[in-house]
Amino acid sequence: MLKLYAIIFFLLFCQFKLAAQDDGILKGTVTDNKGKALAGATVRLEPDGHNTETNGQGNFSFTKLFTGNYLMTVSMVGKASYQANIKITKAVNHLMIKLSDEEQELNEVAVSENRVAPDHLLKLERSAMPVTVISRRTIELMGSRRLDEVLKEQTGIAIVNNIGGGARSVGVQMQGFSSEYVMILIDGQPMVGRNSGNFDLSRISVSNIERIEIVKGASSCLFGSEALGGAINIVTRYGALQPQALIATSYGSLNITDITLEGETPFASQRGSANLSANYYHTDGFNTNPKYLRQGTTAPPYDNYAMQGRVRYRLTPGSTLGVSGRYGLRKSFMSKDFGLGIISGDSQNEQDLNLSATFDHHFRSGLRSMSRYYYTNFRSDQSVDWQQTHSGITKDVFVQNLHRFEQQFAYGVNNDLKFTGGFGGSVEKMNDVSLNNPGSVNNAFAFLQGDWQMNRNLGWVAGLRYDLTNAYGSKLNPSLGLQYKIMPTLTLKTGAGTGFKAPDFKSRYLVFYNPAANYLVIGNEVLRQTLNNLDKQGQISEIRTFLLNQLDQNLQAERSTSLNLSLEWKPKDNIKLEAGVFQHSLRNQINSIQVATGTGNRNIFTYQNLPKAVNKGVDLSFAVSPVKNLELSAGYQYLIARDLSVIDSIKAGHYPYNQNIHDPATGNSYAPKPTDYWGIENRSRHMANFKAFYNYRPWNTSLNIRINYRGKYPFGDRNGNQFIDRYDTFVNGFWMLNVAFEKKLMKQHLSIRLTVDNILNYTDPLMPGQPGRIVLAGLTYRLYKD
Repeated sequence: MLKLYAIIFFLLFCQFKLAAQDDGILKGTVTDNKGKALAGATVRLEPDGHNTETNGQGNFSFTKLFTGNYLMTVSMVGKASYQANIKITKAVNHLMIKLSDEEQELNEVAVSENRVAPDHLLKLERSAMPVTVISRRTIELMGSRRLDEVLKEQTGIAIVNNIGGGARSVGVQMQGFSSEYVMILIDGQPMVGRNSGNFDLSRISVSNIERIEIVKGASSCLFGSEALGGAINIVTRYGALQPQALIATSYGSLNITDITLEGETPFASQRGSANLSANYYHTDGFNTNPKYLRQGTTAPPYDNYAMQGRVRYRLTPGSTLGVSGRYGLRKSFMSKDFGLGIISGDSQNEQDLNLSATFDHHFRSGLRSMSRYYYTNFRSDQSVDWQQTHSGITKDVFVQNLHRFEQQFAYGVNNDLKFTGGFGGSVEKMNDVSLNNPGSVNNAFAFLQGDWQMNRNLGWVAGLRYDLTNAYGSKLNPSLGLQYKIMPTLTLKTGAGTGFKAPDFKSRYLVFYNPAANYLVIGNEVLRQTLNNLDKQGQISEIRTFLLNQLDQNLQAERSTSLNLSLEWKPKDNIKLEAGVFQHSLRNQINSIQVATGTGNRNIFTYQNLPKAVNKGVDLSFAVSPVKNLELSAGYQYLIARDLSVIDSIKAGHYPYNQNIHDPATGNSYAPKPTDYWGIENRSRHMANFKAFYNYRPWNTSLNIRINYRGKYPFGDRNGNQFIDRYDTFVNGFWMLNVAFEKKLMKQHLSIRLTVDNILNYTDPLMPGQPGRIVLAGLTYRLYKD
């Protein structure tokens, strides 16, 4: 397979003539409206990403430029940005540029229309689904260290922990979709390696992140199967202004140690750029339930090592080659004493390697082509042992490999009509001691997205994706979005899309026993065979035959239809209000169900398709800048997440949903009604946040306060009637208050930070991954030429 991809790239290179080109020179001066020279203005040339800054006299220059057309952007804090198309010739080109004073405007979480990630051609901000973008500066001001800490403060997103069975994954829940339905990408390439469906966000350091793009709703049209509920794309840093380096360190509560080293530089007259970063992170872990767990932690101690690098080089005026790599390693061990004289030792090592290569070419016809190859390897070694006897309880070694090739094209018919399309394929293999003959998953796909700006007020975006898998046939997923300016200050946005998710290896082939909780999980496609073997060994006391006969068939792919409608109102440049409604209708959602009981009262589970489920709700967001350098924002989400088949079964009186509801306060029992059904576990009806960012420039200081609220949510079925009602176990609603302060010294080379997370010191035994108050102090030093 690697040889095949190498041949493909060789042929792509050979079709372009790498002839020497005559170079051009660009010089210029940047001033304000009164003709005063502006020092420190940033000048950028696209498409190759040349960067420089003006000197004390406002002058800048570029040498050894390929001749041809460029898009030039000049920006400076406090001034309105300047943008123009220019042509570089063999002669010396000189420009005079004036920047006008900038009106007070919100530092919006948005992406410029002309800004495309360098490693893929899809413009996510033009997706049919709602898109939020978190900037690099916002991440720095928050003082965040891991990806999950950034995401948990965004409207409509909750962080969920899965500590059971030794898994330490920290996943994301978005508009009611659990983590297994949200795709995580780095520079447009999918990340692999999940524990019980969660992709562990805490594996990702934010040290090298340029921005984070969040697409809510069915995004299979763009990304394929895993993006049934949305996608989170992490764009790493690129395009160095000058050679520079950074060292950052933080230390505080729980012995948290966070050290980052980073260097980046342009080379070959800025035709190329390189970035390399390394991060070390340590925590002692914490225990949120000392009454039950006398020794050990509910969230484990661990050491996390990460290294990533990226190089891009412009070979010819129309061709750019890019390569990137990332390696991560997490090592953790924790012991647990449950007060019975039995101590278990739980260890887990995770490592992942990601490599990618891209070749970007601009044809004279206006067509742009990008070829991408991606390889990833993820390995998890997990074991639980009895410490007294040094005997093993369980061991799981999981290895996942993915090879992926994709060819993308982009073409603009004119300024108003643009197309992006492509095709590709992937080969995915998994090896696990708990998986029975999983084989491999081969996937081929093709997609097309069109963006049509009909007039100044109306724009459309439509997409279509075709996926073909060796196990689940083919699926076609369309999407359609509309933006309409009702008036200059009021915009209507609406989007609709479909998505699908093929059952993963574990839901099909997994056979896993958890001795601590005394349950067994059996994949759907090996269910009858495994139960028969256990029955012959005398390990089965009951089989629910009627259920086994229903489930003794292959799982179906899950499908979703997403609808979003919102209004955005901007009465002034410094005020923005957005209100929207969403509904995600799911069919064949995969859920676990008990199919048998083993000896020793062991519960045996498998997986089934639920006919219908729905996530629906309301999103509200508000942002205002009442005075200069002060930004206030707030967000709110109301969510209903229900399995509609439960409601139908209650109405029809079908088992097991016809069991009586028991009120423990009065001792009374009564027959269930559809209104007694609360919803799906781990979903809050209400979530809200408030943020205040203030920057006092004369002192080079900044302060931000962030408040997050998550309403109560169901934890588990306490009275045994197989659905959530008001008498079951709930996690109470809670508030989180976070503060961060930053002071810059030495001409902004040195930054001093103080962050306090969870000032109110809120913890809950039912939230094993939520630490108490965390206080951290940090220093960052940036080495660069003034």
